[in-house]
Amino acid sequence: MIRLTAAGPDRIVAVGAHCDDLAIGAGGTLLTLCRTRPGIRVDVLVLSGGGTEREDEERAALAAFCPGADLHLTVLKLPDGRLPAHWEEAKAAVEELRAGTAPQLVLAPRTDDAHQDHRGLARLMTTAFRDHLVLGYEIAKWDGDLGRPVAYQPLPEDIAHDKARLLEEHYPSQHHRSWYDREAFLGLARIRGIECHERYAEAFAVTKLTLNLGG
Repeated sequence: MIRLTAAGPDRIVAVGAHCDDLAIGAGGTLLTLCRTRPGIRVDVLVLSGGGTEREDEERAALAAFCPGADLHLTVLKLPDGRLPAHWEEAKAAVEELRAGTAPQLVLAPRTDDAHQDHRGLARLMTTAFRDHLVLGYEIAKWDGDLGRPVAYQPLPEDIAHDKARLLEEHYPSQHHRSWYDREAFLGLARIRGIECHERYAEAFAVTKLTLNLGG
């Protein structure tokens, strides 16, 4: 069944095409889950950046974004922007992840993301994790591909600001990018907060969701 109970998940899977994707798209949600559910199992797969400074950044960042969690992180070495040419390797990695875990929640890119690496990984996730609740996170970018999300995770003000701070602290390799700054991270969170009557929020796309309205 594709559902998420009010009690929250004990085990989640989170994936990114690149180091920092997951922290940008769902860092506040990770902080919320891990701070409220100590010991939660978090299995993370990142397709690119392995063996570089980017992997070092990712390991330090996710340790901070998942405090107290049972964190398991794998960072592969697929070249950035070349996922279609390495489809079989990516597919094998996703299938291996699926075989090794049974999560109640999956955090992944959106299937309609304009970046081919994000979009390709998202499509792999919805086929490998067919009976799971998959939340597609969003990443603001030059393409202007932000859509109309249907699911929101409100973020307390301290978590929203901690997310922005951790992104700045742990990914110095990205500071030269014009879009990578505190204003951008908090600005999008503020807009998504407006949409769900909260101060800040992260928003997600949902491909399929099963309700249990009868209790």
